[in-house]
This record gives sequence, structure tokens and C-alpha cells, in this order.
Amino acid sequence: MAFGGLFSTDIAIDLGTANTLIYVKGKGIILNEPSVVAYHVKDGKKQVLAVGEDAKLMLGRTPGSIEAIRPMHDGVIADFDSAEEMIKHFIRKAIRRTTLSKPKIIVCVPHGATPVEKRAIRQSVLSAGARKAGLITEPTGNMVVDIGGGTTEVAVLSLGDVVYARSVRVGGDRMDEAIINYLRRHHNLLIGQATAERVKTSIGTARMPDDGRGATMLVRGRDLLNGIPKEVEITQGMVAEALAEPVQQICESVMNALEATPPDLGADIVDRGVMLTGGGAMLGEMDLALREQTGLMIGIAENPMSCVALGTGKALEYEKQLRHVIDYDS
Repeated sequence: MAFGGLFSTDIAIDLGTANTLIYVKGKGIILNEPSVVAYHVKDGKKQVLAVGEDAKLMLGRTPGSIEAIRPMHDGVIADFDSAEEMIKHFIRKAIRRTTLSKPKIIVCVPHGATPVEKRAIRQSVLSAGARKAGLITEPTGNMVVDIGGGTTEVAVLSLGDVVYARSVRVGGDRMDEAIINYLRRHHNLLIGQATAERVKTSIGTARMPDDGRGATMLVRGRDLLNGIPKEVEITQGMVAEALAEPVQQICESVMNALEATPPDLGADIVDRGVMLTGGGAMLGEMDLALREQTGLMIGIAENPMSCVALGTGKALEYEKQLRHVIDYDS
């Protein structure tokens, strides 16, 4: 679909560790793809082969001449060149037209991003073709816990001001790593990141099942003892055990936020509860695990994967009113 001249090409980006979402002003979210870039490598030179969904299919399956990279790590840019290529590709795909005018772009970044990391994100966006790059720190609400691919953001806000905000570098990627490490230690089975993610999304749970077992699934990998392919049946109980540490870290970050919140505002949070967003909010019984530790009502956003992009998009739509939260400094 080509966007006509009446609509602005200004865009908002949720540049996530696992997925990148793009919001076009006046149109809403029009792109949601994995944050992955695949290169063809020949004679030491790299050429972009695929970006997004097509590139993700190559993770862990590439021959020697193809390299698949995730440019984002823990919510910030780990590979500058790949990030720039990825952003360029997604911008072109999002606005789908040739134009001499460059878009203004607002990007949501983790609260704990360092000045160097923020500068890298801004420079990548400008190099990708933005005429102006603004950064906005996530998230918004009374108390919001945003569990992303690389980070978990916990924030308490009141009357438009941040009362408490903390970013811990624990998210979906750490959960995948925990599953990989568990199967390596307990079953001598080596699996890839894509398989671990499939386990997490299929039978992943933040709480031990009542019978200690729960649902099961077959997982294929490589036997570390003899090097041949091997298939193992794993249970939800195993996955809950594997995920215990990252889940506990997320719960502790919420408890720390509650302890740092002024008593009167804490009372409001008790009344209104906590909202979970991000892909990690969809981990089985994550809300119940937090409820057990905090005693609070825990809700899950209607579309947790899109919340950050939608919020950044709203900042784009109401830029004049929200200029105080957007950082345009170079």
C-alpha cells in the first residue's frame, strides 16, 4: 500500500531485542518483524541477504557462507552496522514509497540505556535516513512491567512524572538461554535458540504445575555424549524449573519498585494493580507468579507485544503535548 501525500511519513519505532515494530503517524502499527539480519559472506565482504522474518528462519541453520545476526542485545544496539541495515530495510518496507522528504523518527529505548547506547541508537536511525531522531524512555502508566526480549522495564508514574523506573537486563532471551542450559546440564541435549523459544512459547510457564509435570512436548537436538541427533520428551515442570531464576529476577525487580514507591502512591497501586506488557507477559502464569509474590492484582495488556510501539506512536501523534518526554538532543 502506498501512502499518499496527505499522510505524514513520520514514524515511531519499538526497536526491540526480539522484534521491531513500526508505527506510521495516522496509520498505526504497520510492521512487526523479528530483529534479525542475514548476510551472505564472500571473500570477507558482507551483502545483506534477508531481514526480519526471512532472516529469522536462518538463525541456527546457516551454512558457512551465510551469517544471521541479531543486532540488538539487552534492548540496545550490539552491532551498529547490522542495526543500521535493519532499520533502513524496515523503514523502506513501512512507508513503501520513494520520496525526497526524510521521516522524523521517535524510538523507544530502555530506561537503563547509557548515554553511549542512546547515542548509538540515535546515530543508527539518522544514518538510516531520518531527518530528526527523538528518543523516548519506556514505559507509561501507574505501574507497568514491560518484559521484552532483552530487558524488563519496571516503572511507577504519577501525574505524568516518573516516580521510580528501573531496567533489568532479563527478558525472553535469558529465558531461552535458561532452557538451553537446563537441557544441556540435565539431559546432555544441545538445542538451538529457535528450539528453546518454541519450547518457551509452547509449554513455558512461570510456576511449577500442580502435579509437577504438566503438558509435554518432544524436543530434538544433539546428544552431547555421542554427537548424534536425539529426541527427548520434556515437561512443563522441567521448563518451570529451568525458568525459575529469570522469573525470580523479574519478580524481585517488581518488589524493589514497590519498596521504593511512596506510601500514598503505593496505596493507589494496591487499588489499581500492575499491568504486564511485552512478549514475556505471555509466558504461562507469569501474572500468577507475580501475584503470589506481590499480593497485587496483576493484569496483562490486551496486546502485550504492541504496547510499546503503540505508546511511542501516541507520543508521535501528540508530540506537542508530550515534548517533555522526547529527547531530540544530538
